[in-house]
Amino acid sequence: MMIPYARPSLTAEDIQAVVEVLRTDWLTQGPVHERFEEAVAKYTGVRYAVSVSSGTAALHLIYLALGAGPGKTIWTSPNSFVATANAAYYCGARADFVDIDPRTYNLSPDTLARKLKANEKEPPFLIVPVHFAGQSCAMEEITRLAGSRGIMVVEDASHAVGGAYQNKPIGCCRWSDAAVLSFHAVKIITSGEGGMILTNRADLYEKLIRLRSHGITRKPELFQNPSPGPWYYEQLELGYNYRLTDIQAALGLNQCKRLDEFVVRRREIAQNYDDAFVDLPLTRPWQAPFSKSSWHLYVIRLALESIRKTHLQVFEELRKAEIGVNLHYLPIHLQPFYRNLGFGPGDFPEAEAHAAGAISLPMFSGLTFAEQDQVIRAVRMALSV
Repeated sequence: MMIPYARPSLTAEDIQAVVEVLRTDWLTQGPVHERFEEAVAKYTGVRYAVSVSSGTAALHLIYLALGAGPGKTIWTSPNSFVATANAAYYCGARADFVDIDPRTYNLSPDTLARKLKANEKEPPFLIVPVHFAGQSCAMEEITRLAGSRGIMVVEDASHAVGGAYQNKPIGCCRWSDAAVLSFHAVKIITSGEGGMILTNRADLYEKLIRLRSHGITRKPELFQNPSPGPWYYEQLELGYNYRLTDIQAALGLNQCKRLDEFVVRRREIAQNYDDAFVDLPLTRPWQAPFSKSSWHLYVIRLALESIRKTHLQVFEELRKAEIGVNLHYLPIHLQPFYRNLGFGPGDFPEAEAHAAGAISLPMFSGLTFAEQDQVIRAVRMALSV
């Protein structure tokens, strides 16, 4: 049986939490989503949390809330899922990229500094570092570079709930205007689909809760016209239906109880891989001293110059051995949509070099020792020639 690269961990208690919601009058957004928000806000140490229907919705709404629109540019990492950049175009803005650090595979502060200097007359409106695989970007350096030029920062922490940066929880927003989480089925905790925006800014919070629900408010202090009765509401701006249901929130809330347990197990799996691969022609994930990864992914990079096989051959051998490996990520700028916008091969060479040799191995909290041993044996066999 194939060992997948990711699998959610669901218990009878998770299922019961969902069933309990199904027996209430609140199948869509209700009291449970607020409890989910409160739990995540408490865990990360942030003032406000806004649950939404997906991580992509979270990116879209925070970009809008910060003022993204025509004539504005958002810089992010080319080593991410396409949603991080796509959300800029949803707002009428455009995306550009900053190449990655060859050790962390995160957005490179040194490259960012050079690009900002080269674009002094046209700086970005917003920088979105992506905490790839669960390891935090160098947020203090990135924020210093952005802040000195009046540029806002949003952390794409979709991989990183449960991780830490400088001994602070990722998502606390000490070094950013906001952070975005994803609760997709392959993430560290899941609500099936779902996402969340974290921020310490009250102005953003008020705008976000309107934008996720059609731009509507029921707060009399925000009305532009006199209220004729308690049924009254006003649409103040163009918003969206990005609400998280209580069915999803119940699952996410219950998963929060085991978040630390999940991360401890993922770190144990990562250490086992590290120990097993020390003598192989590959690069193990390097961990910066300022970060404690939550290990959403475990990504190896093949030393292709040292083996007599191609990237594809190793990948296919692992799949043939029932190991559900994957690739994170195909560089965003090489996707046809972005090539049609003028991006192309050679634009971000570190991200391209990463994709040329990267393989994501199975990494999920329910991975058994026997399954991990099977993965390790398969990797060793594939790289033995």
